[in-house]
Amino acid sequence: MTKYESLSEKASAQQDHDDEIDLRQLLGTLWAGKWLILAMTILFGAGGVAYALSKPDVYQSSVLLAPANEEGGMGGLSGQLGGLASLAGINIGSSGSNRTVIAKEVLRSRAFLADFIERHDLAAPLMGVKGWNIEKSEWQYDREVYNPETGQWLLDKDGKSQEPTDWDLVKAFKQKHLSVSENQENGMVTFSVKSLSPLAAQQWGQWLVEDINEHMRQQDVAEAEARIDYLENKLTDTNIAGMQQVFYQLIESETRTVMLANAQREYVFKTIDPAVVPQEKSEPKRALIAILAIMLGGMLGIFIVFLRSFFKGDAKPEEEI
Repeated sequence: MTKYESLSEKASAQQDHDDEIDLRQLLGTLWAGKWLILAMTILFGAGGVAYALSKPDVYQSSVLLAPANEEGGMGGLSGQLGGLASLAGINIGSSGSNRTVIAKEVLRSRAFLADFIERHDLAAPLMGVKGWNIEKSEWQYDREVYNPETGQWLLDKDGKSQEPTDWDLVKAFKQKHLSVSENQENGMVTFSVKSLSPLAAQQWGQWLVEDINEHMRQQDVAEAEARIDYLENKLTDTNIAGMQQVFYQLIESETRTVMLANAQREYVFKTIDPAVVPQEKSEPKRALIAILAIMLGGMLGIFIVFLRSFFKGDAKPEEEI
């Protein structure tokens, strides 16, 4: 064995010895602060459990939808007459795919949701309740905010009414209750509605589908009837036989649109899997909250123990000096 090999082995042995001392000191520090770590873990664990239990159950109901097909070959007819309609100065309407995209955006719009909330009287369930009584199947109202007997919103400590505005209601509904997603592979659309009440979650989801279909139907019918009036006026203004024939064809197309729209119950979205009353809550995840709180308490306790040991270690050399 050479001199250099001997020195290398000694250095390696010294390094192993130092690592063993460091590990021993680390475990010793943790053992010395075990009561602090345990106390922090129990404290945070208890706080996490209390927080999880204080949160009310939230239920989610989802409805799976498919874009409704245009009946009777209207898509092909629209394509055939599109050029003629443009010559007459009108647009004979959107295709089925565009109609679905528009319907999803309308569903998220402030105007539609404000009207939806007002039509179904959802202001109090959205902003004036604190829970749901499962046994009695009724809302538990926050009586510091809303009086269910009189239907009046109460005043706060400053004497201001706590009645929410349309802005507040729509914001709460979009952020806490409504979720819209689309499967890019097959085009299926899912409406998910959350509520403190399982019955309300199912009912609101069903109402959303019915209302968006009816809204889009009424909008398309109104536009088609307006185009019919325009075409009839143009028809009386021209004596050219060719143009009159074009106008007759366009009027027939728009009349057919109105008839099919009124006959089609699921106008934009066809229900594949309807909303049902959920039997299990979707949140809060109480076990997960408690576990995370315990882990946070333990890590914070370990951090405090090492931090305290670090400052004590810095203080000793100063005392010796």
